[in-house]
Amino acid sequence: MKLGAFSASLSVKDLEISKLFYEKMGFSVFAGEQEKGYLILKNGNALIGLFQGMFEGNILTFNPGWDESANKLDEFDDVRDIQKHLKANHIQLQKEVDETTSGPGRVVFFDPDGNTILLDQHI
Repeated sequence: MKLGAFSASLSVKDLEISKLFYEKMGFSVFAGEQEKGYLILKNGNALIGLFQGMFEGNILTFNPGWDESANKLDEFDDVRDIQKHLKANHIQLQKEVDETTSGPGRVVFFDPDGNTILLDQHI
């Protein structure tokens, strides 16, 4: 399966303090809107999403159809196909995408340790 770009989505207490911390590690703001409570930072191929007040805990995020610069990939596995594969392998899904639709969609599930995994297709 081609899961697309990977990032860690971090739930932060103070967006500005977290932004400054990761900038000291060589990350720079790539996308997002600080006034809306989120920023996406990048260092090479590494992506970190900082989210204040949007969710609890941290999330492993995959973006089918995108590379790490949010460029559309010529070939990718649609989130609906990935969902079918997960279900066929008995992975319980918390949130499913409607398989009769196309385009953007989200799937949410947990790994064996309770870590949240988000498949977030924007195209």
